[in-house]
Amino acid sequence: MDCCGHHALTRRHWMWGTVLASLGAMLGASAGRDAAAAQSADDAAAARDVLRRFISVDVHSHGGTTGIISMAAPNDDLATGMRAGSLAVACLADVPDGPVLGRNAAGVLGATRTPGPGELYKYHLNRLAWMDEMVARHGLRRVHTAAELEAAHAAGQPAIVADVEGLDFLERKLERLEEAHQRGVRHVQLVHYTPNDIGDYQTGAVTHDGLTSFGAEAIQACHKLGLVCDVAHATEDTVKQAVKVATKPLLLSHTAIADSKAMGPTPLRGRQVSRDHARAIAETGGSIGIWHFFPSLDKYVDGLKEMVDVVGVDHVSIGTDQQIARGSVQTYDQWAQLVAAMLRGGFTPDEAGKIAGGNYLRIFRSAVG
Repeated sequence: MDCCGHHALTRRHWMWGTVLASLGAMLGASAGRDAAAAQSADDAAAARDVLRRFISVDVHSHGGTTGIISMAAPNDDLATGMRAGSLAVACLADVPDGPVLGRNAAGVLGATRTPGPGELYKYHLNRLAWMDEMVARHGLRRVHTAAELEAAHAAGQPAIVADVEGLDFLERKLERLEEAHQRGVRHVQLVHYTPNDIGDYQTGAVTHDGLTSFGAEAIQACHKLGLVCDVAHATEDTVKQAVKVATKPLLLSHTAIADSKAMGPTPLRGRQVSRDHARAIAETGGSIGIWHFFPSLDKYVDGLKEMVDVVGVDHVSIGTDQQIARGSVQTYDQWAQLVAAMLRGGFTPDEAGKIAGGNYLRIFRSAVG
């Protein structure tokens, strides 16, 4: 009997010990989840505070998977995502050379044929009409001045800066640049993936040894009209020659530092920029936008830090290049999460505010007024 009683008591102790251990594990896990949830809530609140205090601008975007290069009909997706993530302004980029782009056998994007006369101009006008429809019926406002940009932020209404990625549609006709300005465009990029009369681009053959005389005229016209001049995709020689012509801050809207450890091995290496390339932009008072092609938000923040280490916090922006290709900020409801990651990563609220939009506002005010 004693023997049986002894075994029964031991089994009861074992059962209670197992229950208590399980309960302790559950309580510990619950406490961990609660602490993580509290930290996440604190991060979100801090990010939203930054986005209330400072304007936020994605300095280069195509509006995501249903945006301007997707050929989807005008829709509410862009405005809805911007509201959800508290993004004030997206520089929404028309891509005039879109009809002739494709990938070669090596998977490299570029022009697959020579465009016909007027073909890219016609396509560009079609995309501007798409933007008009977005503004008229899908919850966006278009900003034309720095004051309007700030007013959109204050009102909490999603806004776009009409942008053009590549001046291939000009066909040496600068009056088309003025026409674009009249249509509401306030931001233009000189070159893209198609050879043009303006200058050499990073992923193409060098044919001009940098900026052409017509390219210099185009930069001067941008300054005169009141357009942000964007030198993304341009070769380092093109950029350094553009710097000599420019009298306003230049923007390089979407890239990363060469051999970025945060990105790791990437097929986009040819589009990254050297330290001297980046410093040339900063010397104009301009800014370098960092794209979102990183494996995570934390790595994206590391990519921002890599550029800040080279040019300083006053010369770095966010230019996601949000499009059909996936990245770490695929939809704008993640914008506040990115800002939260910046704060967790060591940026102060003031520094995060500069990178998230303040630096672009400075450039926009100088270039556009």
